[in-house]
Amino acid sequence: MVRGTDGNGRIRLLGAAAVVLAVLCAVVLAVPATRDGVVDAWCRTTGAGCPDSGPPGPRPGDPDWRLRLDPEAAATWGHYAALGDSYSSGDGADDYAAETAVTGGCWRSANAYPETVAAAYDFAGELGFYACSSQRGHAMLDELGSTDSQIDRVTEHTSLVTIGIGGNDLGFTSVLRTCMVRLPLVDTTACKDQESDIERRMRLFDATFTDLVGEIRDRAPDARMLVVGYPRLFPADPDGMYYTLNANDQEWLNDTLERFNGQVSDAVDEADAEITEDGEVGSVEYVDVFTALNGHEVGTEEAWLNGVLLRDLTSGVSIDRSTFHPTAAGQDALAERVRAQIDAGPDRRLYATRSTVDNASPDVLAAEID
Repeated sequence: MVRGTDGNGRIRLLGAAAVVLAVLCAVVLAVPATRDGVVDAWCRTTGAGCPDSGPPGPRPGDPDWRLRLDPEAAATWGHYAALGDSYSSGDGADDYAAETAVTGGCWRSANAYPETVAAAYDFAGELGFYACSSQRGHAMLDELGSTDSQIDRVTEHTSLVTIGIGGNDLGFTSVLRTCMVRLPLVDTTACKDQESDIERRMRLFDATFTDLVGEIRDRAPDARMLVVGYPRLFPADPDGMYYTLNANDQEWLNDTLERFNGQVSDAVDEADAEITEDGEVGSVEYVDVFTALNGHEVGTEEAWLNGVLLRDLTSGVSIDRSTFHPTAAGQDALAERVRAQIDAGPDRRLYATRSTVDNASPDVLAAEID
């Protein structure tokens, strides 16, 4: 049994401790205060704790198959595909592409956030702007293999995908219509009476969204996929009526959108966790825009959302499709959130397949543009 330590032993122990302390200090001083930075520095200094360079499964003869990229490079080495519904097409923001500004058209606006994002970065490829007004997630799946498919336009050399989808699956237009077309002093529960139907649609969309992510990643596994949520429609603390919507109605509509955003955000986190656990490339990231229009919601003095827009038709007056959609200023606010996510990236490293990025030459990228 060792009952003590001689003087030389204590000196050796203190010396070893001093070396470890010096190494730790050097690591902390030399690198940013991030987990990745500390791990990298410790690996370089000690040779221990180094992260794997590839996925758990072996890739014989190709240990360096993945290319680590910074957030902007990971988004811009190829094409940008903008998918989704009217909030992504820019319906309500004016300046529409003529061929899309027709009855039943996609209403793609030059002021939509995909156009602003595309102009903000030096993409090696081109913007494929495919988002379309009235699009539903389940319809995007049904249209696979057809000329109307948004997803089939995504290519192997797509480095960024943005998609905003789900509002039409939720039936939010009909929900709003039911809320508004009533006698507010008599029919006081028209909004909340739709709760069970909305919950059912949300459950259905959960499976739809999982399939959408899978289909997009099958076509562009190296892409950063940014899923854009929906902004709050009314002030956080409404203080009066908006048409037939009282303050409680407005709060309920806000809360419903927030819950839906939360469901989608959770699904995004799960999808991206699978990517990291399996050592795959690309990413799935959520862009939170719920408060992007803060102070400029419907009913405010300087609204960045269209309020109720009425159309006078021969058969009577109806609500225009652009009602409760972002204006050009609102789209700018959404674009700011998307750009912030592109610049920041997820809270993890980003990789793409080295051979795919290397093959994204100007000629290859140009050949993929239709």
